[in-house]
Amino acid sequence: MKKRLQKLAVATSSAVAAFPLLATGVSAEAIGAELGTGFFTDIGQLFNTVLRFVLIISALLVFVYLIWGGIEWVTSGGDKGKTESARNKITAAVIGLVIVAASYAIFTLIIKAVLGVDDINTLINP
Repeated sequence: MKKRLQKLAVATSSAVAAFPLLATGVSAEAIGAELGTGFFTDIGQLFNTVLRFVLIISALLVFVYLIWGGIEWVTSGGDKGKTESARNKITAAVIGLVIVAASYAIFTLIIKAVLGVDDINTLINP
């Protein structure tokens, strides 16, 4: 369980860090897609919703891992090995949170400063 959760945390943080790199300036009309009148009316809304969902899930996973490390620390009973394991969990959670926040900040910086648009909707649907 421990290894599986660590792999999930690494995969989530990697996916969140790489997710902004997937942004393209291609509109639905350019690729011939018909979006219709469903839940998302354009690709920009879909992209924003997926990005927001991934950020929320990754933040929740970081929070759970942080709480898990804290509980392990409190219940370690002074055992040096368990305390070290708990400290490593807390450190990994904080690093994961920094990675999630930095990836969002870099994505926002690229959109606003480099590309000169206010949000991803303006970039995808000019």
